[in-house]
Amino acid sequence: MSTFFNSIGRSMTRAPRNAKRSPTPTSATFPPEAQQIKGTPPQQPQAQKPLYLCSPFVEAALVKGNFKTIVMLPKYVDIMEWVAVNRCVRCLFDFYTNLNEFYGVLTEFCTQQNCPTMSAGTTLNYTWINQDRKHVHLPAPTYIDYVMTWVQNMLDDDNVFPTKSGQDFPPSFPSTVKHIYRQLLRVFAHIYHAHYAQILHLRSEPHFNSLFAHFLAFGSEFELLEMKDLRGSSSAPVGVGSLWERWKGMGILGG
Repeated sequence: MSTFFNSIGRSMTRAPRNAKRSPTPTSATFPPEAQQIKGTPPQQPQAQKPLYLCSPFVEAALVKGNFKTIVMLPKYVDIMEWVAVNRCVRCLFDFYTNLNEFYGVLTEFCTQQNCPTMSAGTTLNYTWINQDRKHVHLPAPTYIDYVMTWVQNMLDDDNVFPTKSGQDFPPSFPSTVKHIYRQLLRVFAHIYHAHYAQILHLRSEPHFNSLFAHFLAFGSEFELLEMKDLRGSSSAPVGVGSLWERWKGMGILGG
């Protein structure tokens, strides 16, 4: 299954790409009292277990059972048709669109003041590689705005994601898809780490958990997701790495 990208060269169709990025603030424009929704559970101290790992939140989902059954290759269906043509790009587009919509309702709280770094764990801050190929620290809203802009541009580029009949996928397609997956994972990880309290206040945890579980299951099944990106290092673990382990143990992500 790891070689399915090697022979990509068929035509591809998908829904029109008319989704737009949610507006992302570029400065801390909200007063301190507006940074937290009234009634939102307070941020957990570092020593305590994150809310997304606590019951009943960790079990909340729209889909019950094993998400692997949703993404597995159906019997008698060609893997290229299922993954490269029909599923991979469609799922990438859906993951991007749904994640962008979730983040859009959190932009009031993900500001330069509240999120001065792109954090995804108590000791982990992601860096962005600038035009000079240097790693730079950015506020989370700026980082996420860069990610969403870049992904939207990739999805809209027919040279990267061809839509015309007979047009081949470029040789760089596999690495591009994995890079997109890595960056979307970072946005998921930041929301879980820094904004899960707001997700709970909106009573959206079943929706967000289901979206992330689908994202993880699809990425794992078709080798788009690097475990090192999901887990991080011993000195800087990714917060949602523990969520992956918990869901695996619960049978949500398969054996």
